[in-house]
Amino acid sequence: MSSMTASREVPDADQLCHRHLALLRAVAAGRAELTCSQVPYLRVDGFWCDHTTVADLVRRGLIRPARPGPVDELVPAEITDPGREVLRSREASSDPSPMAG
Repeated sequence: MSSMTASREVPDADQLCHRHLALLRAVAAGRAELTCSQVPYLRVDGFWCDHTTVADLVRRGLIRPARPGPVDELVPAEITDPGREVLRSREASSDPSPMAG
C-alpha cells in the first residue's frame, strides 16, 4: 500500500481541472489500476496517465489502491468517498437549468 499520506482537505470540484475529473470518472468506472508505491502511477484502459495529476488525486485522498500489494504492484484503483463527493458536486453544478418560458 502506498505510504503517501492523504490530505484531509477535500477540494471543491472547481479547484480541479478537466484532467482530474476525467481520471476520477475512470477510477469510479473501474477502468484504472494504481501502483502500490510512494510515487503512484495510474493506468487507465492500459495507458499510463499524467503523473502530476495522479499524484495530486492521491495526495488529496480522492483515489487510492483498492487493496494492499507489494511495492510497485498494479492493483485496482478505487475512488474514495471524498472523490465521489467531488464528482457529485461537479455533476450537480453542470446540470442545465430549465429555461424560462
